Amino acid sequence: MRFVDTHCHLDFTELASHLAEHLSEARALGVEQFVVPGVTLAQCRTLPAFARQYSGVKIAFGLHPYFMAQHKAGDMAQLAALAHQHSLELVAIGECGIDAMVEDIPAQQALFIEHITLANALGLPLIVHHRKSHHLLAAAFKQLPPQNGGVIHAFSGSLQDANTYLKLGFKLGVGGTISYPRAAKTRTTLAQVPLDSLVLETDAPSMPLAGYQGQPNLPKRLVEVFEHLCAIRDESPQAIAEALYCASGEMFG
Repeated sequence: MRFVDTHCHLDFTELASHLAEHLSEARALGVEQFVVPGVTLAQCRTLPAFARQYSGVKIAFGLHPYFMAQHKAGDMAQLAALAHQHSLELVAIGECGIDAMVEDIPAQQALFIEHITLANALGLPLIVHHRKSHHLLAAAFKQLPPQNGGVIHAFSGSLQDANTYLKLGFKLGVGGTISYPRAAKTRTTLAQVPLDSLVLETDAPSMPLAGYQGQPNLPKRLVEVFEHLCAIRDESPQAIAEALYCASGEMFG
């Protein structure tokens, strides 16, 4: 079986000291490619060289809402210029989105619209972060429809939420959240949506699976996310793996 980790922060310090080993362990389990999103302007500037250093690594540029306090006026304009410069190396724009637990929602909304504008201009999908913000994302997408879909990272929510995104051409990111008993609603939703609307992700070193709390999440855990997904779907593991791999390729090339 072949897998793609469609969302992992391999360049974060928690993984740096043993990154080659982490990648080797993941590849041994069939994880062939890794999508590393941008989170700040300074970090995005380092991503092209990072991707050239490690085979199978794909990159995206974005300003994460979690780091709103670090983003400065003019960062988005510089990010856009950088994205145009490296457009052939990018597979998406993001990580971007709206986080209702972070201050200054109006500024987040404006920044997210700028990400949609950039993704539309470059013909790229979006990698979208959400936290208690499905309604805010829906309002942004109504204001400026994304033209190339994307992935709703770490999707959690109802079937209605899921269908709203699927109609806009998005896929749902399936991560370690589904390993927790509290995620019953999300598991029910992910069991019902079309299989080709799902992609796998770890969010390493964040979002550890149940049983690994307090430890950095690792790319090799993608296979365990896959096993949890297989437990709630009716299709065979082989069919699920093939569909997920194709969906990842469809979205990120």
